[in-house]
Amino acid sequence: AVVSTQSGHYGRDPNLKKTGDMVAGQVGFHKNKRVVKVNVEKNNEVWKKLEKTREERDVDLKLEREGRDREDQEELKKRKKVQREMEKVQIEKERKEREMKSYKLMDANPDLCTSNQFDNESDAERELVDDFM
Repeated sequence: AVVSTQSGHYGRDPNLKKTGDMVAGQVGFHKNKRVVKVNVEKNNEVWKKLEKTREERDVDLKLEREGRDREDQEELKKRKKVQREMEKVQIEKERKEREMKSYKLMDANPDLCTSNQFDNESDAERELVDDFM
């Protein structure tokens, strides 16, 4: 097992310095005293195993973003549709409850008795009804 040593530099985000003339991936530090330098051993066997499993893909970020946005919009539409259906059911339920509580049903149903009907009855009919009750 061949082991080599490499140095690593660690620093917090506010200490990082990037200017326009630097190469891609190159960074500097504002204050070098705040940089921690660490020597790390590089194990070639582990490195080779990692390299074998490396997977590189060409990623189209714009296309992925559009797909994710489309899925989010569809999900939002579905939730809104379900919400509207629930509201319709609730409104219909409330309408039926109001209708049951109102007196319109009594007016619409001619089979229901009114007090005026008892006034038109004869005394004999009234006695029969009173005896029955």
